[in-house]
Amino acid sequence: MYSLLRPVLFQLAPETAHHLTLNSLNAAYSLGLSGMIAPNIPDDPRTVMGLTFPNPVGLAAGLDKNGDCIDGLAALGFGFIEIGTITPLPQPGNPRPRLFRLPAAQGIINRMGFNNEGVDTLIGNIQHSDYKGILGINIGKNAATPIDHAADDYLICLRKVYAHASYITVNISSPNTKNLRQLQDEGALNDLLSQLKAEQQKLADLHGKYVPLALKIAPDMGGEQITQIARLLMQHHIDGVIATNTTLSREGVENLPHGDESGGLSGAPVRDKSTAVICQLAAELQGALPVIGVGGILSGADAADKISAGASLVQLYSGLIYRGPALIGECCSAIRAG
Repeated sequence: MYSLLRPVLFQLAPETAHHLTLNSLNAAYSLGLSGMIAPNIPDDPRTVMGLTFPNPVGLAAGLDKNGDCIDGLAALGFGFIEIGTITPLPQPGNPRPRLFRLPAAQGIINRMGFNNEGVDTLIGNIQHSDYKGILGINIGKNAATPIDHAADDYLICLRKVYAHASYITVNISSPNTKNLRQLQDEGALNDLLSQLKAEQQKLADLHGKYVPLALKIAPDMGGEQITQIARLLMQHHIDGVIATNTTLSREGVENLPHGDESGGLSGAPVRDKSTAVICQLAAELQGALPVIGVGGILSGADAADKISAGASLVQLYSGLIYRGPALIGECCSAIRAG
C-alpha cells in the first residue's frame, strides 16, 4: 500500500506530508483499521536496560515530537516507541522550510530545531493514549536557555516525564540547537551526567521505580572523543547509549538538490558513520551498557548490520519515509534470522 501512497506524499512539502501521515495513522487506529497497514510481526523479546522489548525494532525520536500519534505508530508493530525531543517550554523551532528530501540518496536534511508544544502537552498526550508498551521519552533544552544552564532544562524534563516513561533519552547531539553539541565535550558531559544520575536516584526513590537513562550521541566524532564518552557513560552508570543522531557531513550528497541545505543529514548517507560509531562504542563498553543503533536503516540487512556491530536494539525514522511500515517487519525478520 505504501508504495502506492509514497508518490502522492512526495508531491507534498515534506512537513505537510509528515503531519498528514501522522493524522492518517491516528484515524486508522481510531477506526480499527491499523491491521490493514500494519505487518504481522512475531514476538522476538529482548531484555535491554532491564526492560523486556517485544521485538528489537523501535521508532526513533523526532517523528512524533509531542506524543500526538503514540497509538497509531505503535499499531505498526514496533517493539518500542520513542517520542520527543521535548523541551520544558513550547517553542516553534526554526523557520520553514526546514525539512528536505534527497530521494536520489535516500536521505533527509532537517533543521527543525526542537519544535514542540512543551513537556506538559506531551504528558497530557501520553495520559490520553491507550499504549501500554515500552515508551521512551527524549528530552532536550529550550533554544533560549544558555548552554551553561542546559542542565536546568534537562532536569525539569526529567522530573516531569519520569513517571510516564519506560526509559528517558538525553539528547545532546542535535545539530539544530545552537551550541548543543558542546555538551558532548568531556567536562560539560561529566557535569551533566553527574547531575542527571543524582536526580534519577532521587526520582527512583520518590516514585518507587527505576527508569533507565540513555544518552543520544552524534556520528561526527573522532575515536578519542568516543572513547571519552564511553568512559563517562560507564563512570556515571548510565543505562544505555543511542548511536547516532544526524550528521553535519554532506559526503555523498554534495551535488544533489537540497544537498547544501543546513541541518542534520539522516537516512542512507549516515549509515556507515553510525555503524562505525556503534562498533567502537561496543568495543569500548564491553557490555557495561547496551547500544541502541539508529542511522541509515533502509533494509533488513542494514538493521542486522547494526546488531552485528554491537547494537542490542535498533530504531527507524528516515527509512520509514522511503520504505513505509513494511520496513519494520523486514528488520525484525533479518535480526531474528541473524
